[in-house]
Amino acid sequence: MAYWLMKNEPDDYSIDDLEKDDIESWDGIRNYQVRNMFRDQMKIGDEAIFYHSSCEVPAAVGLMTIASEAYPDPTQFDPKAKYFDPKSDPENPRWLLVDVRYKRTLKRPITLKELKEDCRLNDFRLNQRGNRLSVFPVEKKYWDIILELE
Repeated sequence: MAYWLMKNEPDDYSIDDLEKDDIESWDGIRNYQVRNMFRDQMKIGDEAIFYHSSCEVPAAVGLMTIASEAYPDPTQFDPKAKYFDPKSDPENPRWLLVDVRYKRTLKRPITLKELKEDCRLNDFRLNQRGNRLSVFPVEKKYWDIILELE
């Protein structure tokens, strides 16, 4: 099993939304590196931290499970969709997504400030300068530390 951190803006879609829906497509990814992770590394049963980003208090807020293999993101083909990509070819889709399933909400949000202050997480990718990816793998040692902070 692999571990991941997946960021989303809570005004767009939050851990509470996922709890209500139970399972949801993680769509709108328009980064080739993340697309390749979806395709080549992410597996059904992997676990992920749901991280609220671009908000007043960025924080790890919940856990989810990867519920599907990667498949074409239908929003790339819909001209009315926020993530429409006119250059994507239905015969050779450019963008992929995975489905995620709600596992649980953390007992409390673990804020970015708290993650940055924990010296055991100095090398954690989220705490590195220039980390702009919305999805990235999490080493087991960092996964355990983050859950220990809960």
